Amino acid sequence: MEKRTTKSKGENNEKVMSFWEHLEELRGHIIRSLIAVVILAIVAFLNRHLVFDTIILAPSTSHFITYQLLCELGNFIHAPSLCIKGVNLKIININLSGQFLMHMYISAVVGVIVAFPYVLWEIWRFVTPAMYSKEKKYSRGGLFFSTFLFLTGVVFSYFFIVPIMVNFLGSYSVSADVVNQITLNSYISTMTSMLFAVGIVFELPILVYFLTRIGIVTPHFLKASRKYMVVILLTVAAIITPPDVFSQMLVFIPLEILYEVSILVSKRVYKKLQKRALE
Repeated sequence: MEKRTTKSKGENNEKVMSFWEHLEELRGHIIRSLIAVVILAIVAFLNRHLVFDTIILAPSTSHFITYQLLCELGNFIHAPSLCIKGVNLKIININLSGQFLMHMYISAVVGVIVAFPYVLWEIWRFVTPAMYSKEKKYSRGGLFFSTFLFLTGVVFSYFFIVPIMVNFLGSYSVSADVVNQITLNSYISTMTSMLFAVGIVFELPILVYFLTRIGIVTPHFLKASRKYMVVILLTVAAIITPPDVFSQMLVFIPLEILYEVSILVSKRVYKKLQKRALE
């Protein structure tokens, strides 16, 4: 027998659940999560033109909003290098079933991304009965911030990093005799990898929070590593952006702010741990 309890200070009520009851409850959370993903994937599948033409393939043309805003900003501050024109990638498909399979794949990816907050909520519902009331409060906040940071990273990547990367890689050439022909699979796999990668990178404050709590990371270590992190972030920004300082700063500054926020998070957690140790 195993206990699954709802705990709080002053509460002694406990509900005893067997292993199979635990398993049955977990199965319900998993099924509901899968149903949400499948429903949203079907919705995405039925809205093919919205998903592909309006969202996924939009950064491959000069009409994308990011290119237009950068061009207007470049004209305003007299920085013509910000005005990216002539972006018109020719996406090709070389497999007979390539477009259909990619349609299925992207529909599933959209289902997972859109259902991500709900899936996290289902996980939270499963684990919270074994938590104290104070732990529930903090876990609820962690659930919100982890979801918010991930989605913020995905949006930031889509509107800033992806179009700059598409323009750079799509126009890069080692020789005038070599013509770029971008396959549908290559374009979409590169985009989705970047979206997920940046979304995970934006979870850095949450990761630092837990690493500080278990004593692996300290604010002093993060401050000492700041100069190395600045060099790394500047290098990444320089690689994926056009050769001008302003474009590099558009990518570097949000990532640097994220690192500084992580230092503040670590500092706050570290102080609480020290205070608790002295009590």
